[in-house]
Amino acid sequence: MALLEVSGLTMAYAEKTLYEDAAFELQQGEHMGIVGQNGAGKSTLIKIITGQELPLSGKIDWQKGLKIGYLDQYAEIPDGMNLVDFLHTAYQDLYDKQDRITELYNEYAETMNDKLLDRAGRMQEELDAAGFYDVDTQIERVISGLGLEAIGRDRELEQMSGGQRAKVILAKLLLENDDVIILDEPTNYLDVAHIAWLQDFLQTYDGAALIISHDFDFLDKVTNAIIDVSFGKITKYRGSFTKAMRQKEERAEQQLRQYEKQQGEIEKAQKFIAKNKARASTSKQAKSREKMLARMEKIDPPSETLQAKFNFPYVNSQSANALTVNDLSVGYVTPVLEPVTFSVTTGQKIVFKGFNGAGKSTLIKSILGVIPALHGTAEFSPSAVVNYFDQDLEWDDDTKTPLQEMQDRFPTLEPKALRTRLAAAGINAENAQKPLQQLSGGEQTKVKLAIMEMKPSNFLILDEPTNHLDEGTKNALRAAIDKFPGNVIIVSHEVSFTKGFGDRELNVAALSYKKETD
Repeated sequence: MALLEVSGLTMAYAEKTLYEDAAFELQQGEHMGIVGQNGAGKSTLIKIITGQELPLSGKIDWQKGLKIGYLDQYAEIPDGMNLVDFLHTAYQDLYDKQDRITELYNEYAETMNDKLLDRAGRMQEELDAAGFYDVDTQIERVISGLGLEAIGRDRELEQMSGGQRAKVILAKLLLENDDVIILDEPTNYLDVAHIAWLQDFLQTYDGAALIISHDFDFLDKVTNAIIDVSFGKITKYRGSFTKAMRQKEERAEQQLRQYEKQQGEIEKAQKFIAKNKARASTSKQAKSREKMLARMEKIDPPSETLQAKFNFPYVNSQSANALTVNDLSVGYVTPVLEPVTFSVTTGQKIVFKGFNGAGKSTLIKSILGVIPALHGTAEFSPSAVVNYFDQDLEWDDDTKTPLQEMQDRFPTLEPKALRTRLAAAGINAENAQKPLQQLSGGEQTKVKLAIMEMKPSNFLILDEPTNHLDEGTKNALRAAIDKFPGNVIIVSHEVSFTKGFGDRELNVAALSYKKETD
C-alpha cells in the first residue's frame, strides 16, 4: 500500500490553473523529487499535502499512523531558546517519558506499590530501545554535519539570521526520525560540505521523502523518483533526476510532433471548408469536416512559460583598485575566520568557496559593514558603487505586491516601466499584483533581482543568488553576471553555477578557525 495517494487533484488561482485532475503515489522507500519552473505550484502542492491549504477538488490520503516531518523554514520558534535546547525538542516525547519514570519512582517511595515499579521498568526499556541515551551523540552528529558550530551552541534562535534559523530547523527535522520527511529547498543556506553530508544522510535514510529543490546536482544524488509540475499537470517519472528529465524531453518532443501533425490536419480541413462550404455540390462534405473539427480532441503544444532575462546596468569606475581588505577578523561574538587580507582590482570577478559554516556570508556582511568587524578594515574605492544580493528573503512589509515594492523604491518611474522590468525577470502580471508573502521563494528571488537591475553599479556582491531558482532562470542570471563588465564577488553552494566563472577563487575554508575560542 502506498504511503500517500493523491487523486483527482485540481488547484487554481484566479485564471491560472496549477494542475487539473492530477494523481500520483508515494511508495515506501521512495525519495521523490518535486521539480518545475518557479510559480508552477510546487510549494502549493506541499501545502496541500500537509493540510495547510485546501485544493479545489481531489483527495489526499495518507496511510494511517505515519509520523510525518515537514521542513518549514518559516516555523515559529519559542522565545529564549538556544540552539542546543531547540534540537533537544526533537526528542521531547522521550524526555516526557523520562519525567514520568521519575514520577513513578517518587510515587513508589510513598506507596511501595510494586505495579509502579513494573510500569517504570517497561518505560525504561522503551527509552533504551529508542536510543534515548545516545541523544546527545546524535545531536552533535547533526551539529557537525550541518556546520552549526559556527553559529554557537548557546546562541538564542531569535538572534539568528533567517538562513541560520533555517539550518537549525532542518537539523531538528533530521533528528526526529520520521516515517516521511518533506523538504522544501533543504540545500538553501548550506555550503558544499554540508550538502555532501545531507546527501549521505538521505542516501541512508530508510523512510520516504518528498524533496523540492532547484539544486539538480543534489536531486540527482538523493532521489529515485521525480514528479514534474508543469503544463498544468503532475507527471511522475521513475529513476534519478537526470533520467526523469530525459523522459520528459522525449515526451515533449513526441507531443510537439503530434501537435504539428494535428495542426496540419486542421489547416487542411479549414481550407477545404472555406473553399467548399458555399457550393451546393460539396456543402455536405464541408459540414462533415466542420463536425469532425468540433469533435476533435485538441493536442496542446508543449508549454512555453515566461522566461527570465537579466541585465545589470554598469557605471564606470575611476579606480584601479576596487576593494582592499586588511587583517579583517569577522564573527558575531568570537572570530569565525583567521584575519583575512586580500585585494580586488577593477574588473576582477571572485568566487568565495568552501567554508564549512557561516563564514562566507559573515565575511561579506563585514566587508559591507552590515555587521561590525571584530578587527581590521575593508575599504571600497571612492568610485565603487556596490549592488548587494542578500540570500535572506526578508521584506520590510511582505503584504506589499512586487509592483508596490518597486514603486516605493523608485517613485519617479512610471508603473508601466516597473511592470516591464518585473516581466523581464519572469514575474507575470498576475504575480506582480500578489502580496510578496504569497509568492514562492523563486518568485521572491526574481523580484529581488529585478530591484537590483534598477540600480547602476560597478560592483556586484551576490550571496547565494540561485536559491529557489529554476534552471532557466539560473542560466539567465549566469549570462547576465558573465556579461557584467564590473567587479563581482559571488557565493554559491551550486558548483555547477560557478564552474568556469571568475578570475580567481578565495578558499574561505582555509582561513577558518579550527578550534572554538573560549
